[in-house]
Amino acid sequence: MKAIRRFTVRTVLPESLGALGELATNLRWSWHEPTLQLFTSIDPALWERTGHDPVALLGEVSPARLEELANDHAFVGRADALLDDLHNYLSEPRWYQSLENAPTSIAYFSPEFGIAAALPQYSGGLGILAGDHLKSASDLGVPIIGVGLFYRAGYFRQGISREGWQQESYPVLDPDGLPLSVLRNPDGSAAQVALALPDDRVLHARIWQAKVGRVPLLLLDTDITANPEELRGVTDRLYGGGGEHRLLQELLLGIGGVRAVKIFTELTGSPAPEVFHTNEGHAGFQGLERISDLIGTGLSFAEALQVVRAGTVFTTHTPVPAGIDRFDRSLVERYFSTDLLPGVQVADVLALGAESYDGGSPSTFNMAVMGLRLGQRANGVSQLHGEVSRGMFGGLWPQFDAEDVPITSVTNGVHAPTWTDPAVLDLVSDRLGAWDTTSCDWRNEAITDRDLWEMKGRMRAQLVTDARRRLTASWNEQNPGAGVPAWFSDLLDPEVLTIGFARRVPTYKRLTLMLHDRERLRKLLTHPERPVQLVIAGKSHPADDEGKRLIQELVQFASEPDVRTRIVFLPNYDIGMAQLLYPGTDVWLNNPLRPLEACGTSGMKAALNGSLNLSILDGWWAEFYDGENGWAIPSADSAGDAAERDALEAESLYDLIENQVAPRFYDRGADGVPTRWVASMRHTLATLSPALSADRMVKEYVERLYVPAAQSERAVSDAGFAGGRDLAAWVTRVRAAWPAVHVAHVESGGVDTVPQVGDQLHVRAHVTLGDLSPSDVKVEVVYGRARDEDRLAEVERARLEVEGTEGDATAFAGTVRLARAGSFGYTVRVTPRHELLATPAELGLVAIA
Repeated sequence: MKAIRRFTVRTVLPESLGALGELATNLRWSWHEPTLQLFTSIDPALWERTGHDPVALLGEVSPARLEELANDHAFVGRADALLDDLHNYLSEPRWYQSLENAPTSIAYFSPEFGIAAALPQYSGGLGILAGDHLKSASDLGVPIIGVGLFYRAGYFRQGISREGWQQESYPVLDPDGLPLSVLRNPDGSAAQVALALPDDRVLHARIWQAKVGRVPLLLLDTDITANPEELRGVTDRLYGGGGEHRLLQELLLGIGGVRAVKIFTELTGSPAPEVFHTNEGHAGFQGLERISDLIGTGLSFAEALQVVRAGTVFTTHTPVPAGIDRFDRSLVERYFSTDLLPGVQVADVLALGAESYDGGSPSTFNMAVMGLRLGQRANGVSQLHGEVSRGMFGGLWPQFDAEDVPITSVTNGVHAPTWTDPAVLDLVSDRLGAWDTTSCDWRNEAITDRDLWEMKGRMRAQLVTDARRRLTASWNEQNPGAGVPAWFSDLLDPEVLTIGFARRVPTYKRLTLMLHDRERLRKLLTHPERPVQLVIAGKSHPADDEGKRLIQELVQFASEPDVRTRIVFLPNYDIGMAQLLYPGTDVWLNNPLRPLEACGTSGMKAALNGSLNLSILDGWWAEFYDGENGWAIPSADSAGDAAERDALEAESLYDLIENQVAPRFYDRGADGVPTRWVASMRHTLATLSPALSADRMVKEYVERLYVPAAQSERAVSDAGFAGGRDLAAWVTRVRAAWPAVHVAHVESGGVDTVPQVGDQLHVRAHVTLGDLSPSDVKVEVVYGRARDEDRLAEVERARLEVEGTEGDATAFAGTVRLARAGSFGYTVRVTPRHELLATPAELGLVAIA
């Protein structure tokens, strides 16, 4: 029988163990090794059984064990000391507190957050990245407020049928049994947000709080009695349901999220955010809620838009249009033809999300396009992804070259304390007296090659044990009552070269590229002297049958008798599995279709544990591969079709494993240590550990995006939004006058018949400005190497200054020094200029000679 209602009864701890309750409810435990060790010591077997969840552990530990611990003075002292350490961590000044003019607060919106396995509110890389962002922000003292949704069934739990087909189940989570608390009003009632919907309906949501170290994370939940049954399920599943269901989730995340932040800051006395960071387009509606608030103070929509844009950062994570949320225009129109956003007109909303560019669909509302129009600063998540994004969204800035499109890049990072195995921490602590693996000296001879090799061996053995346990549990689930096959005890070998591959399973990530030549793969797996083993995991979206078919194909191959102990698919990929999988691999494999991997942080996490990468030069690997930290799989970009490309790249993959990877791994010295391999491990740890850290990433966001955004926000908001009003009026005037702006004539001189390096090129441009003044524009000579069809490459720019007025035109002049030999070309361009614009391309207006 099934229960008709479920809830969690929390343990009443003995007074002397009060520290445990507070330690369990701040998610800092998930990356603080001493606290993790404390909870493990309470009951190691129960700790494993509860999935390393302190709240669940304390709910199930026996009263007798609690009484024993309460009388253990050493344990109580240890717990109290860790609580004191947590309090110091929460209050002491850190890196951010040394900055000047930094934002007083930043609101960070994301549809998912991967903090810990105990709080399953994530599906993959986007959520894990968001979780790592909050954790590093906490460690650095960055005053961020996280905003998301609470999904009662999370993403889904993955099982694999006997036929190898992915099966989804949706265990319902009880928030009372999670490290969450309800945000409450002074009278004790639960704080709620409300959204007006069509047909006189209202969507209510309560606000759960999670403590992520110093960072509060607010999660909105619609499963409350204030909602009718059909609205209680709005936050049922992550990425579940159809178009209208998804739209409701995103309205709640964006609009409801801003309202939740306002309630939180009022109740706690925290400073209101100056900067709003939208992590992908799902939360884009947050800008519209802020515009509505500003309209309520007397600003026009155009004025409020400039104020909101100034303080907004937008991050795009997808390199493919299919990865962007797009809604039917009529659906969006219906939802905004209500009292949802007072003062905001439907036409203004639709214009923000309109695909009003060549190739766009007039019937579609594009969330990423709205995000870019609402954010003055935008970025991709690796250098290559920044380039791809500038090309993908270039239609919003017609006539600008791709490099001028105002989308920069901040390469993702990963939170080292979360993803670094305790074996690595123990080694640097023992040999170097350090705990920070991202800044210690990995080349110090106090850490020997044998130390590194034995460390990796322990992590590999740990992975083998965990994989056997998971596959045994999966077998028992699919075959209740049947005995586990004897060969399960031989699954994987802790002495064999281990290659890992784990990620979501869209087709572009090519889960089954390794199966392209099955006989070749079979020989690699069963090689008598240099065998290879593969550990694979990943979830396909429930609606993606093609992704499920790929998983099935892999599972069926992995069940063949001659390879089944050398290749395994682990079901239900999650944080708990990942924290053993990444460290336990010798090589991390990634073979997407270039350039469709925005970043790909799984390989980063493996590298922090001394694993080498074997990857297509895509995402982060394209900028960090150096020939010593792993191997680059050549991309067959010029192949005739997808099949030929897969064949060529699979062949390169097999060749690398057979001729370079495996020989290096098995080439042992007299002491049994593969010296050349360990040298690559050491190099990887020394060079990539600091560069791949989420601390580096968050510092970049602060210095390059948050601080400038805060400065812009203050400039437009001071003196009763005078700057925003002036900027809006200026933008309106410039847009109206721009059709009359053109470069009428360009003169040049100073270059002899045969130009030489060192010559001075004098440029004089006559520009018709119409109703604009010279101070409204920036005139530049744009020059570089002239390529095919006179396209400029290696572009540089020089400002041309006002020289005088001649009739209807204004003359601008300047000089360019010819600094290098070879082809040379130049042109003149005119763009709007205002001190509150972040880039010359911001308005999408340009006049070119």
